[in-house]
Amino acid sequence: MLKKIVLAAILALPLSVMAQTKFGHMNSQDVITAMPEYTKAQTDLDAMAKQYQEEMQRTQEEFNKKYQEFLAQADSLPRNIAERRQKELQDMDQRQQQFQQEVYQSMQKAQQDALTPIYQKLETAIQAVGKAEGVIYIFDIARTPVAYIGAESVDLTAKVKAQLGIK
Repeated sequence: MLKKIVLAAILALPLSVMAQTKFGHMNSQDVITAMPEYTKAQTDLDAMAKQYQEEMQRTQEEFNKKYQEFLAQADSLPRNIAERRQKELQDMDQRQQQFQQEVYQSMQKAQQDALTPIYQKLETAIQAVGKAEGVIYIFDIARTPVAYIGAESVDLTAKVKAQLGIK
């Protein structure tokens, strides 16, 4: 009889623990886009991208102009001058391609440098809210699709925003 009571208590214990388990979910994209730091980072990145775009457009126009001049004069130029201008055009094209690669790398680094502290701040806020709310897991529905969110899961997006001091 005592063994049955102990066995029933042992089997009921995980059920009572599971009944107290809380899961939370949030949408980090909603939080990040509301952060002033993110808005500033995006503005700065957009300005940088615009400068790079203008420079690439300028060099492309310069290349196109020289290429058109070369085509217009190619038949009348001595062979060695034509070869030299072809080489100049090839060099310009190579420099432009190299610049485009450097721009891409610079933009990637700038984006990473700008967003890393924002994501770290978000992560710290998520951890604080998770501890304060006593949840076991907080699922981020912006990063990982969740097929179903039951009524038992607590939406903590607003609390993470509040932790960060944003609305």
